[in-house]
Amino acid sequence: MIHTTRLSYLMKLSWEIQRKKQSTRSKALQAAWAITINEDITIFYLVKRYSNERHPNKVQPNNLALFSHY
Repeated sequence: MIHTTRLSYLMKLSWEIQRKKQSTRSKALQAAWAITINEDITIFYLVKRYSNERHPNKVQPNNLALFSHY
């Protein structure tokens, strides 16, 4: 069950990347795989990029996840 759920997340993410970036299927799958494998680094990057320097974040990056863990 967990394997098929993760696989479906990976496929949905790769389809979205392929559609938005106009890339080939293999490149989109590689990008989606890199995002899911490096989930903690991706979250840190997104929090750093979109947070305001003057106001502290309401949620700590350690408590965030791209996908729900089972």
